[in-house]
Amino acid sequence: MKKNRLHPVLRGTALIIVTVLLAKIFVATSCSIPSTGMENSLYKGERVLVNKWSYGLRLPFSEHRIGTGRPQKGEIVLFNNPNPQRATTPVYQREVFISRCVGTPGDTLMLNSELLPTDEQIFSPDSKAMYLYPFEGDALMKETLSRLEIEDNNLTGYQDGMLMRSFSYYEYYLLQQELKGKLNLTRVNQSDSKGHPFIIPAKGFTVKVYPWNINLLCNTISRHEGKRATVRDHQLYVDGFPVTAYTFTQDYYWMSSNTPANVFDSRLFGFVPQTHLIGKASFIWFSPKKGRTFNRVQ
Repeated sequence: MKKNRLHPVLRGTALIIVTVLLAKIFVATSCSIPSTGMENSLYKGERVLVNKWSYGLRLPFSEHRIGTGRPQKGEIVLFNNPNPQRATTPVYQREVFISRCVGTPGDTLMLNSELLPTDEQIFSPDSKAMYLYPFEGDALMKETLSRLEIEDNNLTGYQDGMLMRSFSYYEYYLLQQELKGKLNLTRVNQSDSKGHPFIIPAKGFTVKVYPWNINLLCNTISRHEGKRATVRDHQLYVDGFPVTAYTFTQDYYWMSSNTPANVFDSRLFGFVPQTHLIGKASFIWFSPKKGRTFNRVQ
């Protein structure tokens, strides 16, 4: 009789274990916040439940997905490390990070020299703007335009006793590098930009190569696109051929920590491929701080 009573208990226990394992594999998983990088959204020591169906369920031991979905800007996302110490480590075996999505496929972000998003107006590198410079610098300007093989579009006017010409953001960048402070260019009606436009790659989308994104594109192509990519003499080479643009084969995202001092985000490992996404952080199921347990993650 005692033996018969044990059977239902064992079966019940086994059923619970199997149910929990299946739920963790196919429905949701738990993540412990290891640092202060996401404060005040998430605090160190908190545990959050991650919805694995948010962006399509990634099959176990695989990069394939059931269903599709994209993170929205502002969502806090769990994902595998895009740049592990051993590149041959399968994606599903890599360490996990949690950060906020601030850039989705096809977006353009203005990032400063530290790759932090700025509040500057986003514009195309090829869009034109008006710049002023002193009369006495016109000879140097024409010489520099000729050396850089930038079309001399002639003067477009005068303002406040200064000469005025039209340049794209890319041309302005090249001029600044070449002039090295010998001639100051002032953007009309706007302050000089302190950031550069970075396009977040999307599947089938062609991204131009610029001096400020060349290394980031090179790393992304070599790590995630299955191509050999190198930079030599300020030129990007893919599979041994020089390129001025590259068409990507998958979607990517830009992830950012809440705390700038925490560099475990896209500043460290670059773009995050769709294949590395695990899911969206949904709610806090444990917190050492009073009143935060069962709060939704925002």
